[in-house]
Amino acid sequence: MVQTIGNPLSWTAKSLAGAGAHVAHMTETLGGDHVTARPRVRRIGMADIRTALRRGVEDFEAMRSDVIFLCIVYPIVGLALSWMAFHESMLPMIFPLVSGFALLGPGAAVGLYQMSRKREAGGKAGWADAFRVIGEPAFGAIIVLGLFLIATFVTWLLVADGIYGLTMGGKVPASASGFLHDVLTTTGGHALIVLGVISGFVFAAVVLVVSVVSFPLLLDRDVGLPVAVVTSVEVARQSPEAVAVWGGIVAGGLVLGAIPALLGLVVVVPILGHATWHLYRAAVIPE
Repeated sequence: MVQTIGNPLSWTAKSLAGAGAHVAHMTETLGGDHVTARPRVRRIGMADIRTALRRGVEDFEAMRSDVIFLCIVYPIVGLALSWMAFHESMLPMIFPLVSGFALLGPGAAVGLYQMSRKREAGGKAGWADAFRVIGEPAFGAIIVLGLFLIATFVTWLLVADGIYGLTMGGKVPASASGFLHDVLTTTGGHALIVLGVISGFVFAAVVLVVSVVSFPLLLDRDVGLPVAVVTSVEVARQSPEAVAVWGGIVAGGLVLGAIPALLGLVVVVPILGHATWHLYRAAVIPE
């Protein structure tokens, strides 16, 4: 049979139709009641992290043009958030917006996990594979977990706004330089930094523990959302040092990627996304 390349509209329609066919299965498996045995995990260390990063770079190099195209939306959205902060009298929210946006990263990288998954299986992966997550049986669970990340992001913004009001009186800064001066030289500014860092760390830690392997696991196995989250927590419990180091690498990479007007995220995000898939492979024992 001769195969042809359909137009984007027809491809999207077919994908949505396929997703619809999985709705009943999603409903049955979202809770994971059908799972008879939970995935087994093993302790991971620095060697596993180095291997995951190396393989993440290899995946990025093998699918570079596709991944850059896919992930260009990340810095664009980040820049849009920064623009809103400057133009909507939301200057104090720049840091919470940009740093908190990273809370959505594990969900935003689902397409990258799918691409690494296919390449690992020996197939030729491209950007279209990232969107085939829509047709996966676990798509419903992935959406629910993604909504949790969005809710966490919104909660972080509310907390950050409350901290600003508590420490700086909630006043609108007259200018960016004046705001920076107040933050760095006043008692209220110092309190803002300390409370902001502590609360931000708590939010980031929760997201890290819940999602370190849960999204890749949902893609890889039909386990249900609760089992995926519990497995992710178990990985963090058994390998707290490695998971903490991984969280630091992710945070550091995002900071470095954000420095050149967030454009570095075009490279950092896909590498970290692919590496997360391989870290999952190291942490969760195959069936």
